[in-house]
Amino acid sequence: MAEFQLVAIFLFVLFLLLGTGVWVGLALLGVAFVGMELFTSRPAGDAMITTIWSASSSWTLTALPLFIWMGEILFRTRLSEDMFKGLSPWMARLPGGLVHTNIVGCTVFAAVSGSSAATLTTVGKMSIPELRRRNYPETMVIGTLAGAATLGLMIPPSLTLIVYGVTINESITKLFMAGVLPGLVLALMFMSYVAIYSFVGRDFNPDREEGMSFSEKLKRSRFLIPVLMLITVVIGSMYTGIATATEAAAFGVIGSLILAAGQGSLSWSTFTESLMGATRTSAMIALILAGAAFLSLSMGFTGLPRALAEFIGAMELSRFELLMALLVFYIIIGCFLDGISSVVLTMAVVEPMIRAAGIDLIWFGIFIVVVVEMAQITPPIGFNLFVLQGMTRHEMGFIARAAIPMFLIMVLMVFVLIAVPELATWLPENMRQGPAGG
Repeated sequence: MAEFQLVAIFLFVLFLLLGTGVWVGLALLGVAFVGMELFTSRPAGDAMITTIWSASSSWTLTALPLFIWMGEILFRTRLSEDMFKGLSPWMARLPGGLVHTNIVGCTVFAAVSGSSAATLTTVGKMSIPELRRRNYPETMVIGTLAGAATLGLMIPPSLTLIVYGVTINESITKLFMAGVLPGLVLALMFMSYVAIYSFVGRDFNPDREEGMSFSEKLKRSRFLIPVLMLITVVIGSMYTGIATATEAAAFGVIGSLILAAGQGSLSWSTFTESLMGATRTSAMIALILAGAAFLSLSMGFTGLPRALAEFIGAMELSRFELLMALLVFYIIIGCFLDGISSVVLTMAVVEPMIRAAGIDLIWFGIFIVVVVEMAQITPPIGFNLFVLQGMTRHEMGFIARAAIPMFLIMVLMVFVLIAVPELATWLPENMRQGPAGG
């Protein structure tokens, strides 16, 4: 029973701090400090300083601010307009029409952004007015955008996968490769839903698009060339082993600066805004990671993760039952915390269970990301819902209802991953080995 008392104390202090408005990173540090002071004999101050320094000075972590900066630069270019121009001629004749531009546009931008919110804002600010003007159902416009924007968490470069990799000391490049196929499969599942809805939905009656010749479609496709080149450089350099994730991120920043300059979108103000935006986001995530690292150390000294792992082991859950329990657990915790906080807050306890169950840590990273994606579109803290509310002025209830089909598709994706684990493991196992490091 001692471990349950420890859990109760940790949770009480955590929710007390979070409820009073303390930043997530500082709340984690506070919980860890209380745990060290009350339940161990080691000096909490010394341990905290050492842990924060070691967590913040990781070379692998360098990829994080670089990918964030790349996304910030592209967010301030005319990329979304160009993507819509390039994609719309090819999407118009598909069942479901131009709603597919939401999904394909988010998939493409996710491959150069890494952030769900940046993907949603960039694609949404262009697609929402265009789809409304063509009389597409509002629930489909909102729902597909909310769901497809979460692909920014899975398709590399993914900030959540970087944080997960740093937390469990796993290769970032392998995690990135693991996210490619599941991300594409999930995008296809979203598109399949749109196609089916276009046949059975009574409110699906958009304006017809004018016909366009094949040569005209190819001509419009030139707008996609810059972003496709950037994706090839970033992901291709990692897959071929030319660069680590950190080096690929540096290539991405240089490429996005060149792209912005070529579009005429790069000015001193946009450069400084992108740099400051990236700095703020990176500092926030770094503080959360530092707090999580100290909390992991504190919990390790109290013996809580080992005790909980032994308790769950004694229940003799099968691999599938353990995954189902974690699925429900992360859906619940995702209602109150953002994705990155959910990952770093729980890994100290969850990792020993996963290792004991013999579950592949690369595969589990993708499992975690799919479940964390759900949290982006579940009230009351679903971040994508808040972003969409600001963009569309709809009630939160309307946006949440529109996103329900996407949520259910993600639940289905979890079972697809369990049934076909090779979706996440095949690419990492067959990629070329490049330079050492993350």
